[in-house]
Amino acid sequence: MARDDRTATIADLKEKFENANAVLLTEYRGLTVGQLQELRRSIMANAEYKVAKNTLARIAAQQAGIEGLDDLLHGPTAVVFVSGEISEVAKALRNFSKENDALVIKGGYFEGSVLDAAQVGKLADLESREVLLAKSASVLKAALYSAAYVFTAPAVKAVRTIDALRAKEEAAA
Repeated sequence: MARDDRTATIADLKEKFENANAVLLTEYRGLTVGQLQELRRSIMANAEYKVAKNTLARIAAQQAGIEGLDDLLHGPTAVVFVSGEISEVAKALRNFSKENDALVIKGGYFEGSVLDAAQVGKLADLESREVLLAKSASVLKAALYSAAYVFTAPAVKAVRTIDALRAKEEAAA
């Protein structure tokens, strides 16, 4: 690879490292071109799957301020630059690796820390942001309903007491 090409590749990778919400690393040895295209399509909405030379990826990550990926950058490595929900991308990678044993999830980098394969698996187990927001909204709604019930209970009790007293007076008269 010519020096200018190396410099351009490093600059491109550095920009992707800087703009990504998270980075996941996979080994793709044994996957066909068709399988790689299928994988790219499955994560296209939230991530970009890029095959890169380990030395260039290592240099670009260091220039982007990401440390600790050196142990993961060995063998044929593809970098997944996550721009959307990391849990959705991790799920897609896990599901694809179940169908295709050749794809191995090595680890990644998320919110300032290096992840191993088990931690990426835990991210895949998370529910999507929308589901978590919906659950939070339902909990808040239930709390508000309970608070409204507590605030209206004395007034309702007073109305029932007055109604019972009125009914008792009518029955006595």
